[in-house]
This record gives sequence, C-alpha cells and structure tokens, in this order.
Amino acid sequence: MSKLLKNYKTSIVLLLSILFGGIIGIVFGPKATILEPFGQIFLNLMFTIIVPLVFFSVASAIANMGNMNRLGKIIANVAIVFIGTALIAGILAIIGTLIFNPTEGLKSEVIKTLLSQSDVKVSNSTEKIALSQQLVKTITVGDFSALLSKSNMLQLILFSTLFGLSTALVGEKAVVVRNFLSSATVVMMKMVDIIMYYAPIGLGCYFASVVGQLGTQILEGYLKVFLLYGGLTLIYYFAIFSLYSYLSAGKRGFGSFWKNALSPTVTALATCSSAASIPVNLEATKKIGVPQDIAETVIPLGANTHKDGSVIGGVLKVVFLFGIFGKDFNNAPTLLSILAVGFLVGAVMGAIPGGGMIGEMLIISIYGFPPTALPIIAVISTIIDAPATVLNSTGNTVCAMLVTRLVDGKSWLK
Repeated sequence: MSKLLKNYKTSIVLLLSILFGGIIGIVFGPKATILEPFGQIFLNLMFTIIVPLVFFSVASAIANMGNMNRLGKIIANVAIVFIGTALIAGILAIIGTLIFNPTEGLKSEVIKTLLSQSDVKVSNSTEKIALSQQLVKTITVGDFSALLSKSNMLQLILFSTLFGLSTALVGEKAVVVRNFLSSATVVMMKMVDIIMYYAPIGLGCYFASVVGQLGTQILEGYLKVFLLYGGLTLIYYFAIFSLYSYLSAGKRGFGSFWKNALSPTVTALATCSSAASIPVNLEATKKIGVPQDIAETVIPLGANTHKDGSVIGGVLKVVFLFGIFGKDFNNAPTLLSILAVGFLVGAVMGAIPGGGMIGEMLIISIYGFPPTALPIIAVISTIIDAPATVLNSTGNTVCAMLVTRLVDGKSWLK
C-alpha cells in the first residue's frame, strides 16, 4: 500500500490541491479570483522553461541514438509502427468525441471574456490564408530569434530534430556537443522538478479562480471526459491490442500476447509510469518470443516517444478547450490539425508520472489559447493518468511484436 501511494504521490497531491481549489471556488465564487496571481506565477515559470526544455530534450534524444547503421532497419520499422498505431489512437479519439462531445452544453461566456482580455487571441483568421502559406508558417520561421517564442513550438521541434540529427551524423567530432545536450537536458528536467514543487499551490489557486467564475458546470465537463476516456481505453485495450497481436503472428501471436499482457498492465497501473514499466515489458516480450535486439530498441524508445494513451488524451484536451472556448472543430481541416497535435503530444510527453505538462503547454501554444487554459487541461491529465499509462506501456509490448513481424517476417514466432 505504501509503495502504491509513493508511486501515485504526485498525482494524488495535484488532485487534492485541485479539489481543494475547486471547493474554494464554489464557496467564495468570483471572490476566489484573488488567488489567480499565485497561479499565474506557476504558469509564467513553466512557459519560461518550455523553449530550452524542448530544444535540449529533442536534440539530445536524436543525437544519442547510437549506431544508426546497425539499427537502421529496426528503427525504420519502429517509426512505421509507432506512427501508425498513434494515428489509429488519434482517429479513435476523434470518433469518440464526435459521438460523445464532453463539452456539450458547457460553453461559457465567462471563458470567452477571459479569452478576449488575454494577450493571446484564439482566432480563425488562418482559414483565410492559402494552404501552402499556412504550411510554411506552421513548420518554419523566417528568423532564428522567432524560435525562442513559445508560440512557435512546431518550428522549434523541427529545428531541434535537425540539430540532433546533424550532431549524430557528425559522429565523434560532435561528442562535446552531444554530451552538452545530454547534460543540459538533465539540468532542464531538474528545473522542471523544482518548479513542480510549486504546482499544487499554483494549480490549486488557478482552479479556485476558474471554478469561482464558472461554477460547477466545468466539473460536469471533467466527469464526461473521464467517462469518455474510460470507454475509449477499454475499446483500445481489448479490441485494438487484440488486432495488433493477431496481425503480428496470427492466432499464436494473439494467444501469446494476452498470456503475457497482465504483468505489464498491472505494473503500469500500479506505478503510473512508462519508464518504471520498462523492465517488466522487456521480460514480457522475452516470454512472447520477440528477439532481444528488437525488444531492447522498441521498449525503451517507446517509453519516451510512443504513447497511444497520451495521443487519445491529447485529442480530448484539444476538443475540451475548443468546446469551452466556443470554437468549432467539426470540419476536416480542424480535425486533421487536432489529430496532428494529439500525435505530437503523445510523442513529446515525458515517461514519468504527471509528465503531461509539456504536452499541455504545446497545445495552448499551437492553438493560441490563453495561459488560463493550462490549469483547465492539467486537471484532465491528472484524472486520466492511470489508464493512459496502461495504454502507453502495454502498447509498447504489442508494438514490439508488430516490429518483429516487419523485420523478421510472418513466421517469426514459429
């Protein structure tokens, strides 16, 4: 019991602080806005750190990939499997939100007022820009200094990827740069840890202000999100994982996966951490029959970059914000952008409990939502953390089977 509490300590503390803030908001109403500056301090700290954090973490991950020639075939197929399964997860989430919109009836004039008073505007003006020009503006900037803004996160990620790839290709001549990137990543993550000590106070105060202005209707929205996510989790875990295991090795693959899936699932649920589940996932893939070189590539890499549960959560967060800010998402271009952002959120989130904060900042930066949106979707991360980790972690086990199918052929399990 003590171990379970330790593993969930971060989530429990954040959840309690949010609940306490909600109670304050309900009791004091609009007067609770007096606490908003304490929440703004937390938001400013997180937004200040996001640019260097994303650059160092992405560039370091690419630069330290190791012997790219030997792992070329495996890495290529890993990319195919990870991208394919993440897109399927995102599409499932979008279908779920179209059938059951968790923000139905929750649009708030107060939210729109907060939006209009913010320095960051949510605008539909991009619809008037030619598609080709919008593509250019989405993935590139015209000056290096523009990369230092949190409003250009997609462009920063692309630059960081190219920088890391260049470092890896240079080889030994760039060993100093590679070591610097690794050390800087560790330092930035430690800064995040330090700032997160203030998170319970910051999020609690901000949530008190939000609930004080909106009343209890937003709590109803969170309940709908949790129920929707729970339903999608059951569908993805039992139906989609079964499909993946069958595609990897037929009936034998289906049986072997479900025979060994319980241990990774329980570990993910108990620890709420994809990273902590790596040893159990490796053991499960060994019992299934996945070759060691593939397992030891897919599982650790997947713990950091392959998170189907987080993709589903990312889609729900974007839809939730669109709903409460009164923005329409029932059109093909917007749905495709939501799918892309959900995929991105699943790829960049850290493999630690509560590691969704970076992804949440990406969401509000990409769509131009005001800082007030961060604590609103931070609550969603907290309530879906456990089931999301199950999909993230156990999904890596079945993905290792799919990669083996592509690398070694259909008879690999025999």
